[in-house]
Amino acid sequence: MSAANSMTILVLLTLIAAATLGWLARRIASPQTSLPVTAGWIDALSIERYRPMMRLLDSEDLEFLRSQPGFTPHMATRLRIQRCRIFRGYLRCLRNDFARVCMALKIILLQSRDDRPDLAKALVRQQALFAAGMGAVHVRLFLYRWDLCSADVTGLIKIFDGMRLELQTLVPVTLGMEA
Repeated sequence: MSAANSMTILVLLTLIAAATLGWLARRIASPQTSLPVTAGWIDALSIERYRPMMRLLDSEDLEFLRSQPGFTPHMATRLRIQRCRIFRGYLRCLRNDFARVCMALKIILLQSRDDRPDLAKALVRQQALFAAGMGAVHVRLFLYRWDLCSADVTGLIKIFDGMRLELQTLVPVTLGMEA
């Protein structure tokens, strides 16, 4: 193969990889969500909903099952695939809840009588951290499927919880201003 053909193939693969990463980043960073911002919805937001997710990919369950008679590697593979599917469902819910919280905070910022550059800066920073964390979790989840590593969502949950708490502290003030 000539050097020109090799270079063409390399450029094509690079463009495909860049397009794929761009699509993935856009999909992770801006999900299509509705905005049910009510006081009840905000009060119902809780990280408790995501507690099972944090244990879903724990290796202890697989280690226990591997020690049982009749447990096969095929069964372990099927279990990892099922857990990945469930985990992705939790990730979608977390991403959507985070997007709704961020949208509610943006609305509050826009409707506020006072400028809040500190909150705006924190919001942008947390959204970037969340998107990067979500991308890393998706990569690790793909590797978990092949039993190469585990995926930890503790960082994502902390970011979500911080934004959720910020929203909960602002909502009573906002509702009081409208009355």
